[in-house]
Amino acid sequence: MRRLNERSALMRTVKQLDVSNFSAIRYAYRLVVETSRRRNLLDKLINDVVAPKKISEYNLGIQAFLRLYVYQTRVTRNWSKFNLKEAQNIASLGRAILGWQTMREIEPFLGFLLTRQLASIMDSAGDAERVGLKTFHPTWFVEYCFKLFGHDEAVAFLEGSILPPPTYIRINTLVASEETILQKLDDSEVKLQKEPALKHTYRVLGLKEPLNELPSYREGLFYIQDKASCFATQAANPQPGMRVFDVCAAPGAKTTYLAQLMQNQGEIYSVDFSAKRMRTWRREIARMGAKIAQPVIADVRVSVPFSGEADLVVLDPPCTSTGVFAKQPSAKWRLSPKSVENMAQIQLQMINNCAEKIAKGGVLTYSTCSITEEENEGVVEHFLIDHPDFTLTDIEPKIGLPGLRGLTQCQRLYPHIHQCNGFFIAKLRKT
Repeated sequence: MRRLNERSALMRTVKQLDVSNFSAIRYAYRLVVETSRRRNLLDKLINDVVAPKKISEYNLGIQAFLRLYVYQTRVTRNWSKFNLKEAQNIASLGRAILGWQTMREIEPFLGFLLTRQLASIMDSAGDAERVGLKTFHPTWFVEYCFKLFGHDEAVAFLEGSILPPPTYIRINTLVASEETILQKLDDSEVKLQKEPALKHTYRVLGLKEPLNELPSYREGLFYIQDKASCFATQAANPQPGMRVFDVCAAPGAKTTYLAQLMQNQGEIYSVDFSAKRMRTWRREIARMGAKIAQPVIADVRVSVPFSGEADLVVLDPPCTSTGVFAKQPSAKWRLSPKSVENMAQIQLQMINNCAEKIAKGGVLTYSTCSITEEENEGVVEHFLIDHPDFTLTDIEPKIGLPGLRGLTQCQRLYPHIHQCNGFFIAKLRKT
């Protein structure tokens, strides 16, 4: 069975149940995301109450109910006084959805879940587990961060990864001038702040209605894009007239920004393995007015299916997404240390295949939204050993921190320092 993120799972359910109330959908999404974000803490409390059994031993319906029940009755009230009437209503709703026979096994525990205190549970945990419970991260990942950053910096990073970073947009000068677009957004009461050193990139400070419901969004005047992603594309420094291969291109953020920086002059060939994601890519390309991009559906783990060579290859491969746990909280509960190792192998296959398609003097940029060494500096180190005709080159502007393992020409961005997704960028030139 294919695993879905929170948004995809909810949208599938909304479609199946034919729900049209937008406010209800928005509330349900927030409930799902915030419950998923705190899953380890919720499960720790539930396991303490239902012991010797564990929540994982119940069916999925009961698991979901118990987590939602504790979140709504305890977390939303900051673990203080509970509302008995609310708890009874939630239990009644559970019986109506799951059936009273299914609920019967856990009914005796519902009262204890309302009164059990966190202090004793926290006190019984070791340091790494306690940090994980407070910041909602798996214990293995907390231990990994301790080794990578040191204790205090790791805690700062983990705390900074609890909530999503600010929202950023990229102004699309392919459609209109920057001044014209900014005036339209101001007329729509969108308050913006320019991001220093980054072209066309603004932080959203305030808005009256959702960005994707604005007429200017439908007109392609801007793209909702994290500043780390904008930086990674700008770091590639695409120029008008270049031949560019955009690898792992869907849903289109990189392609549309590449076309913008190239002023729609040159060639962009965008490849992705997912036909579904490339349908989204096509819509975004049309909305943003990127006229020089061509789509290709292929698996770059096998080969890069282009003839000839490129002046620039931009590779943003699949990764463990450890830099965007705040936006995709369910991802962290699916990962393990083995996941990191496996992903690094896939990334190395892709970057090696991309190397074959770069012209002499051309550039390869490699970026991920992960903070692990194995997927970043580790991949780059292996690549440089296998490809002595490539060298690391400086990235401009310098808004991130230097890479680890002595690869100081790479740049790293972190949520708690740079107020954006966790990101890694390397720039390699074929000499």
